[in-house]
Amino acid sequence: MKKIIFIILIAISNFVFAVQPEPGINFKPTKEVIPTESKDKIEVVELFWYGCGHCYTMDPYLDKWADNLPKDVIFKRIPAIPRKDWVPSAKAYYALESLGLVNKLHEKLFDAIHKEKIFKHNDTKALINWITLNGKLDKKDVEAAFNSFSMKSKLSRSFKIFKAAGATGVPTMIIDGKYFTSSTMAGGEKNAIDIMNFIIKNVRKDKAKK
Repeated sequence: MKKIIFIILIAISNFVFAVQPEPGINFKPTKEVIPTESKDKIEVVELFWYGCGHCYTMDPYLDKWADNLPKDVIFKRIPAIPRKDWVPSAKAYYALESLGLVNKLHEKLFDAIHKEKIFKHNDTKALINWITLNGKLDKKDVEAAFNSFSMKSKLSRSFKIFKAAGATGVPTMIIDGKYFTSSTMAGGEKNAIDIMNFIIKNVRKDKAKK
């Protein structure tokens, strides 16, 4: 019933987009409903990979968008893990998170891999050394973050969310645990932001009816 309501809302929407929102084309329902951690807000999650050029290109668009979030929207990043060789860079993100360095080093790590080409995304030793140097930390603290007690559960959750979403690549943006889009599906980064905003508006309307 909710999906029917959502499609009706699409039909009567007065939005003007560079790309017209089309269910099944530039956004889809997730394979499974993914429980969100923020029940009172509309949660937007980006599934990304540090080794992905499209994620690198999408990152500044998401940063700009996230700077002006409505009060009822929360944005999170989750490193995707569809394959084992994506684990090292996923650990790097979670290490940055636990060390309180995401805001400082997330963009710089993307630059190091794609712009400066200092090392590859799956080089664990290089990732640890880079975070140690750029975070001005003791290497033992960074290694501890990479091998923390909670790391295994975080990686497991990343794997499960990617699978539950039904995503086939990254970056994938999941809205309220029920719909997802991507720059590829939308035909560009700006279009993906427009599609996200469109879905958020209609999810907000749906929530208001409950």
